[in-house]
Order: sequence, then structure tokens, then C-alpha cells
Amino acid sequence: MVGPSLSEADYAAGMSRLQAFVVLLVAGSGALVALYADAGPVVVAGGALGGAALGFVLWYYMVWAYQDGSSRHEPGSEDGYEKRDRFN
Repeated sequence: MVGPSLSEADYAAGMSRLQAFVVLLVAGSGALVALYADAGPVVVAGGALGGAALGFVLWYYMVWAYQDGSSRHEPGSEDGYEKRDRFN
């Protein structure tokens, strides 16, 4: 069997789950930092919302950086970098 083992729908579902995990992880981190500082419930909620916003920004940055980086280093690219075999 040659080719990808995931269908497009499975890939999209997996990426959506990964995005939700990253956003919730950063949002939870913001809320926990506010809790550690003995903040009130409004500030804890603000920390969670700010963390969620930052999580979305972080997710889209990671997607952009991966797509930009994966297309940059092709053999014969303009930057002079060529891929080498790991075990020669």
C-alpha cells in the first residue's frame, strides 16, 4: 500500500482536534496563572479568554511556519540549500 493512510476528512478532523487541544492548553495556562496569583473569578475568566485568543494566534503561526518552512528547502532551491541523505 502506497500513499497516505488518512483520508482528507480524517486529516481535517485530526487537525481540528489538535487545534482545539492547543487552544485549550494555552487558555488553561492563562487561567491557572491567574489562579496562582489569587485573582478573582473575573480575572481568571479574562486570563482564560486571553489565553484562548493567544492560543488561536499561536496555532495559526505554527501552521504558517510549517507550511512556509516545508516548501523552502527543496533541492535546487534559490537559497542554495540541498537536502542530503542522512545515511550516506
